[in-house]
Amino acid sequence: MTRLLVVEDDPKMLKGLEMFFGSQGYEVQLAVDGEEGASKAIQGEPDVMILDVMLPKMNGFDVCKRVREVKPYLPIVMLTAKGEEVDKVVGLEIGADDYVVKPFSPKELEARVRALLRRSQMSFPREQKEVKIGDVTVSFAKMDGFKKGKPLRLTSLEFQVLAYLVDHEGEVVTRDDLLDKVWGYETFPTTRTIDTHVLHLRQKIEKDPKNPVYVRTAHGKGYIMDLSGKGCS
Repeated sequence: MTRLLVVEDDPKMLKGLEMFFGSQGYEVQLAVDGEEGASKAIQGEPDVMILDVMLPKMNGFDVCKRVREVKPYLPIVMLTAKGEEVDKVVGLEIGADDYVVKPFSPKELEARVRALLRRSQMSFPREQKEVKIGDVTVSFAKMDGFKKGKPLRLTSLEFQVLAYLVDHEGEVVTRDDLLDKVWGYETFPTTRTIDTHVLHLRQKIEKDPKNPVYVRTAHGKGYIMDLSGKGCS
């Protein structure tokens, strides 16, 4: 049974989500403030986390940061009543996998959760191999990586984006390709989301993120993966 952790301070919404996801076959755990949510996410074993932004004791952004330090692969969906693009970008930059604006349909939220779970179980032809990217070594089978011998902290989504780019090395991968193949659905807010995640990925694997040599930009199209770092033909 899939274990779902819901962190929300609105009693009505919390109860509604508990009843809905329970009826869909999920094991639902609840937290009513940020500190409790972070504790249950870190100490427990949830398969996915639904996290409100505006919470007492610790806001959702800080909860996400704390959880990501310990569990970089836990799928996280953030909820907000604001809906401003800047909030979406901030949430994604700190490691959230998806973003849903209130009010929303429980069915829509559940579809997002299912998409995250499917993505976390995706496999790629290269998954049994280690891949060298400059001074970075990544194992898609083990979902871990090292840079100059030190652990490389990639989120589950960053692993999936990187795996897809590596598996299509030398090809132009469009933002729509990534939305469809990695996110798994077509209703994600904007393709700016892709750029945010690629930027974050570059900051972790490139020597100079402002002048990337491995994850290159195909202007007006998308991205090209170049494992050699010498330029794609």
